[in-house]
Amino acid sequence: MTTTTPAPAVPAARLRNGELRAMVAKVLSDNAGTALTPRAIANTLNRSSGAVGNACKALVDQGKAEVRPDPPLAYRATATTASVAASTITPAPPLPPRTRRTKRGTLSGPSTATPVNTGAPATTSSTVSGPVLRPNGTEYHPRLLSGMPDVIALQRLREAGVSALFYGPPGTGKTSVVEAAFPDCITVQGDGDTVVADFVGDYTKTPDGEFVFVHGPLVRAMREGAALFIDDATLIPPTVLAVVYPAMDGRRQIVIKANGGEIVDAAPGFYVIAGHNPGVHGAVLTDALASRFSVQVQVSSDYELAEQLGVDRKAVRVARNLSTRQERGEVGWAPQLRELLAFKKISAVLGVDAAAGNLVGIAPEEDRATVAAVVRDTFGRTVEPLALGARVTAKP
Repeated sequence: MTTTTPAPAVPAARLRNGELRAMVAKVLSDNAGTALTPRAIANTLNRSSGAVGNACKALVDQGKAEVRPDPPLAYRATATTASVAASTITPAPPLPPRTRRTKRGTLSGPSTATPVNTGAPATTSSTVSGPVLRPNGTEYHPRLLSGMPDVIALQRLREAGVSALFYGPPGTGKTSVVEAAFPDCITVQGDGDTVVADFVGDYTKTPDGEFVFVHGPLVRAMREGAALFIDDATLIPPTVLAVVYPAMDGRRQIVIKANGGEIVDAAPGFYVIAGHNPGVHGAVLTDALASRFSVQVQVSSDYELAEQLGVDRKAVRVARNLSTRQERGEVGWAPQLRELLAFKKISAVLGVDAAAGNLVGIAPEEDRATVAAVVRDTFGRTVEPLALGARVTAKP
């Protein structure tokens, strides 16, 4: 496999839409005639093998790459791959090294969680201080879980093979903590339309008119020894979600009936974690699902963190008030950390009144009057949901 000279002095910013796909296309194009696994491409780019796998699949779907018909899963360039390839490749910089331990065994400064990908017992830190970087470059601020940082607790649960289910309202940070703890995680976004093929894969048509089986995220996670995060797991039909269960129990194996009974064994480090939003319509936590997640952790919004991140104190006060009312059953909705961070951004662009009005506008219709009253009492004035006004006309 040839090497590619990276572009010099490019900052480690979040990649734009399609940028990773273009770099993957360049790697394939530079190695025309050679079938490359997602892991091999990921090593060249220093990127997540899960993200690279998704980019490869997208190229195949566009007819800009092809899948090798025989295992292991690998991709080759086609005659059109070069047309969508990036001109240069910017490998992600290596993860920052862990900060030196102090005499008390603590870490100072930002820390990046280390995933477990081998069969040997992994070691984790007992304490972290400061934010933890997520794969997208944003910071996650750890919270305590059973007396230790949540990211450390999750890593230890992975080492012990104990699957965890995080539950709470949307926007509280369930995805953030999982990505901070497991930078290698591959995500399946669940909903009522999720089918078995969304986990194990399906047949796709190649440019030559042939059909090949492209493995899905469950298979990739099993083979790579990665973490599989099933978000909104309780929205997925139970008969579909059952495809994951054999990989989670002592068998650690699945059989892909759609691909001729192919058997896939889980590599050391494979781990399943799920997210559940109890208040979302259609979310059902079945006994079969609950029994496979021995640890279930409630996630709520960290309102103190919202203030530390510069969210208007009045907006945080509104959220706290509504959260208390929600606990008493008076309302069904309260702003979470996601909505408060959005408030900060909207306020900076459109002003505080617009951001406060948006809080009213995004509330469910049945709770809107209560939310409007709390916003009015907190901000000292009545605000209306955002709405388009009169047509803008040119001045004479």
